[in-house]
Amino acid sequence: MPDKESRRDFLKLAGSLSAGLMLGAAGGCTTDAKTPSKAPKPTGTSAAALTVEPLDTVRIAMLGVGDRGSQHLDKLIQFKHVQIIAIADPYEAAVNKAKKFCTDAGRAAPTLYTNGDHDYKKLLQRDDIDAVFISTPWRWHCPQGVETMLAGKHAFIEVPMALTVDELWQLVDTCEKTQRHCMMLENVNFGRDELLALNLCRRGVLGDLTHAEAGYIHDLRYQMHDFDHGTGSWRTDYHTKENGNLYPTHGLGPVAQYMNIDRTDDRFHSIVSMSSPALGRQKFAKENFPPDHPRNQAKYISGDMSTSIIKTHLGRTVMIQWDTATPRPYSRHNLIQGTNGVFAGFPTRLALQGRGSYHQWTQGDAIQEVYDEFEHPLWKRIGEEATRAGGHGGMDYAMTFRIIECLRKGLPMDQNVYEGATWSAVRPLSAWSVAHGGQPTQFPDFTRDQWQSTSPLTVIS
Repeated sequence: MPDKESRRDFLKLAGSLSAGLMLGAAGGCTTDAKTPSKAPKPTGTSAAALTVEPLDTVRIAMLGVGDRGSQHLDKLIQFKHVQIIAIADPYEAAVNKAKKFCTDAGRAAPTLYTNGDHDYKKLLQRDDIDAVFISTPWRWHCPQGVETMLAGKHAFIEVPMALTVDELWQLVDTCEKTQRHCMMLENVNFGRDELLALNLCRRGVLGDLTHAEAGYIHDLRYQMHDFDHGTGSWRTDYHTKENGNLYPTHGLGPVAQYMNIDRTDDRFHSIVSMSSPALGRQKFAKENFPPDHPRNQAKYISGDMSTSIIKTHLGRTVMIQWDTATPRPYSRHNLIQGTNGVFAGFPTRLALQGRGSYHQWTQGDAIQEVYDEFEHPLWKRIGEEATRAGGHGGMDYAMTFRIIECLRKGLPMDQNVYEGATWSAVRPLSAWSVAHGGQPTQFPDFTRDQWQSTSPLTVIS
């Protein structure tokens, strides 16, 4: 915060919000994940194109420096206009490793907050932090995101942004009330191929868009070996509690932006979902753990394959799938269909009417000419350094680059709070549909009918 007066203003604001936003414990804003909720009345101003005063130096705090948080730290520290001020994580080994990483890079040692799960609240009271990267287990995303914004800081939250529709509304309302950025860290939107496809769509190469396919097919059964610490130590339990698409945003985010969802053109209207039998994780547990091990005592209810169909306001369709429980090659689908052709990923390929035979894919070595002609301007600008920096093929670096660039120039983020909420809502809505025999359920309009006046994401130069 820039001064004590501004801090007092935010404390007054925090006091004016409902008790539901004043969160004392993780999960404090959760509700029945299978019950879609009605839109609350707005209490703030639209954040669709939110801008703030430019920051010359971006002062950052980290909540969580485990597997994902440490990857964010690795990218953030590469930018000279970024300072890592503080780190909170109850696991001292992870925090000490992160501190050493900073000092080894010639940076000042961050202040550490390791005294239990709630020590991060002391971190949020500081006046020398502009933005907070939240890379904690899923149940913490909503409470920590809300509290971060109430403390006057920008919240950058790992995926999914929250677990329930009510939680998503609380993040939206807090963002609007505080006018602090709340961006979900959907890195896949910044991948080279996803940016290429966005450029193809923006330039009208594919014609009028009619259909998309997205997914997250990733064999993550090995994470079940994480028991006391690590991603699998907390993610695995969700497979015993929810039956739906638990992780929808990696594939969905890019195709939603191709279609301008929640931005002028269209919005998600309804979703139907079905799940296959839940066999993969039970089989893996039986093969890898003793019979009396907790992994074998658990009952896994989340179907191995979740398939959902989304219908948009304009009648377009999106198929989204999720499978982390079977031995299958990695894929995010990433398919976008238009009246002139189709772009697809895994492997990257393109078929265009009027450009060769659209009955055959342009792929392999032949796809290079497509990159040469339609490479996204952002990737042209930073692609080489992003590739060198690594992080999922450079997408992590590209995302971090844009966050810092937008903060330093006072620009809107490339993903606003409404997009993060809409993409994350697939999780509770799919669970509701599965529980109700595949019945359709409607998407909340997190923009409160402002999507039609929200400009599409530009092709960033």
